[in-house]
Amino acid sequence: MHVVVLGTGMIGTAVVKGLARYKEINKVSAIDAFQKNINNCLKAVNNPKVVGKKIDLSSKENIIKALKDVDLAIACLPHALSLPAIEAAIEAKSHLVDLVGTEYDKKAKLDQLAKDSEVIVVPGCGVAPGITNFLAARGIELLDEANEAVMICGGIPRYPAPPLMYQVVFRLESVMGLYTRPALAAENGSLIHLPALSGLEKIKFPEPIGECEAVITDAHSTAYTLKDKAKRIYEKTVRYKGHWNKMSILAQLGFFSSEEINIDGHKISPRRVSEKILEPQLKGESKEDVTVLRVVVEGKKEGKDKKYQWEMIDFYDQEREITSMAKTTAVPAKLMAKWILTDKISERGIVPVENLIIGERFNPFINELNESGIIINQLS
Repeated sequence: MHVVVLGTGMIGTAVVKGLARYKEINKVSAIDAFQKNINNCLKAVNNPKVVGKKIDLSSKENIIKALKDVDLAIACLPHALSLPAIEAAIEAKSHLVDLVGTEYDKKAKLDQLAKDSEVIVVPGCGVAPGITNFLAARGIELLDEANEAVMICGGIPRYPAPPLMYQVVFRLESVMGLYTRPALAAENGSLIHLPALSGLEKIKFPEPIGECEAVITDAHSTAYTLKDKAKRIYEKTVRYKGHWNKMSILAQLGFFSSEEINIDGHKISPRRVSEKILEPQLKGESKEDVTVLRVVVEGKKEGKDKKYQWEMIDFYDQEREITSMAKTTAVPAKLMAKWILTDKISERGIVPVENLIIGERFNPFINELNESGIIINQLS
């Protein structure tokens, strides 16, 4: 079987390495617009199954050509290229696992086209969205009546440094959206949009993490798929104490605005300036990171109050020299790809992970995550 990975950055490289280990796959094509990324990927993976190919992935037509006669693709691309990649996969008749969970409403409209092409597209299949989604769905499934499902996740530095106590481990683009974009959630069966950086709450994880804070961020596909199954659906993103307040002040002052301002005759976007200033401050002296995850679902079971809760605390992988965020994002995607290729997943269309990893599939998928080094503990 031939699998293509679109995008060979940090996460894409982790995906390629994982796929190349599967005996069911005899060829992995690592595709990127930049030869340097491809070379770094091939060097890191060092597997004869893997071939590199330079293609401009900003063109849907180019993606279609890259996916012709391919069994499956995994998209590790920027948010802006997610929808074009899905459209290309459908036209090329290739299954697709996509790491990006934004614009689910637009992606869902392609469901019939994907079914007509006899392919499955799984959007938002990483850690969050991804693992958080199907844990929330599982909790709801186990209850007779679900009141609230809260998905909490965050990639944070192992050794936080002032003033921001945070470091970017992949795309600054994704992080900036958290400070500016209204958060999609669901209440009483309806979609709602909450202000960016709202719902600040203190949250504590076991040592060495300790006290953190979380704000409401996009619930992605779960706002649509679970809104009629629980009264409230939220996702929250974790940072160390003080980070959200500092970024909120910058946001209120207009530093993250995309609306250009005139300075001495030059039009400048405050957001672009802020990104340039913040980027070096978000590098961190150590590349070691931690991914924290907690999903809490509350409701009624046999007439009594019941809570289901799962937690994951994953550290930088010293042995494989890979960030926790890359590992916890890549592993669910490669496992989903294997399940599709081995017919453990038979659905077709646009199918989010929370509609797949439930029921009899839940425990086997959790077990495979555990075997891959991602340990998820059920607390209640």
